[in-house]
Amino acid sequence: MCTLLLAYRAHPQYRLVIAANRDEYYQRPTQPAHFWQDTPHIFAGRDLVHGGTWLGVTATGRIAALTNYRDPSDLHRHGPSSRGQLVRDFLVQEAGGEEYLAQLRGGGIPYGGYNLLVGDSERLFCYSNKSDRVLPIEPGIHGLSNHLLDTPWPKVRCGKDGLARILSREEFEVEELFALLADRAHPPDQELPDTGVGLELERMLSPIFITSPQYGTRSSTVLLVDNAGKATFIERSFEGGVATDRQAQFQW
Repeated sequence: MCTLLLAYRAHPQYRLVIAANRDEYYQRPTQPAHFWQDTPHIFAGRDLVHGGTWLGVTATGRIAALTNYRDPSDLHRHGPSSRGQLVRDFLVQEAGGEEYLAQLRGGGIPYGGYNLLVGDSERLFCYSNKSDRVLPIEPGIHGLSNHLLDTPWPKVRCGKDGLARILSREEFEVEELFALLADRAHPPDQELPDTGVGLELERMLSPIFITSPQYGTRSSTVLLVDNAGKATFIERSFEGGVATDRQAQFQW
């Protein structure tokens, strides 16, 4: 997951709105969101290399999502564990968000840089192993990409502004959220962050929806939880920047 937009208690009808894109190499084998056979209460996509996921929910209302932290030095570390396991591990447990993150901080397992969002529609927490801080999600609109929560990268600013516009109305359409996630606009070079990967790669990674010959946005997901507790999860898949006919949906 490389762009995650989040509105928590920021709309009169919905206590939680998540709109997120997962960016990955096109050749990496992946299953779209589904109920997992080995853990049937989890509804999520699945990385078929390591068995983890980037965004998932359970029938009991647990939510977890992950973005990688862009740090080229992570590439030179030997044997880091798969970060997608962090999402899976929270979804299979019963520990609350704070308790799970406390366990994680004390575990000492060598992961590359990441941001992890865990909890449910009532309480959400964000943790990054780069800052080593657990942050409760406060009411409002937030954005998370490949740096810390609400770091004002252009795609994060654009996404948060777009989400705020959509949610400024009492009624909105799910298609508006998917249209926001489909934004392929490139910001000016002078606004790009310098994460150590070079200007050409910064440009390629700068839109909300990424396309390139080998890497880009593989799926877009919208999660809505209304004030009565009804939740809707919709995922759409892409191949090489082109939408497929695969759509997964779950309501509980």
